[in-house]
Amino acid sequence: MGINIYPIHLGFDCCYLIQDKGIIVIDGGTPGKIKAFLKGIGKLSIRPEQIKLIVITHGHWDHISSVKDIKEKTGAKIAIHETEKEWLEKGLKSMPPGVNLWGRFLSKAMTMCLPLIKVPAAPVDIVIGNEGFSLAEYGISGRVIYTLGHSSGSVSVLLDTGDAFVGDMAMNEFPLTLRPGLPVFAEDFDKLQESWLMLLNQGVKTVYPSHGKPFPASIIRGLLS
Repeated sequence: MGINIYPIHLGFDCCYLIQDKGIIVIDGGTPGKIKAFLKGIGKLSIRPEQIKLIVITHGHWDHISSVKDIKEKTGAKIAIHETEKEWLEKGLKSMPPGVNLWGRFLSKAMTMCLPLIKVPAAPVDIVIGNEGFSLAEYGISGRVIYTLGHSSGSVSVLLDTGDAFVGDMAMNEFPLTLRPGLPVFAEDFDKLQESWLMLLNQGVKTVYPSHGKPFPASIIRGLLS
């Protein structure tokens, strides 16, 4: 059958549904987007209970705020890196610093809005360590890889096809960026670049950011060269 990749827009973010022998979801979007999620999978003729795993690329509010509702509707397990497990289980909100002038402006503006945002807490089923883990158990030909930099607990999903779902390790959407490339926010930009070099060396062909459309990995390689 091969691997199918379906984007589902949940507010400002795009989560991805990956269908191989099994079905998983990557990320959980902004608050109150369960109806959009159910509508999205309905168009694909996928039943909620077919989804077995939700991989969270990192614990920032715009990636976790509808995860509780998605878990309740699907029964899927939630996986997040150990350093950000508490962010989801306690509904914490964090905003990374900007790496350039525009990023710093956006970071300050979004930080001012954080008190207005509610993140429903959700229990974590799988705690991801720095070694990552294989997705074979869930019928997906790929693995979760620890890619710190944007945040201390950022992970990426790399499929055997070379498709990489990187959360906010890359961006391709206005007003964040005008063109595909590296993010405008990062806790440690040097570590982010190191993580990208590691991913590229593992055969990434296409980058799927949470904000914006997919683009060739050669763009990132060019920025790092």
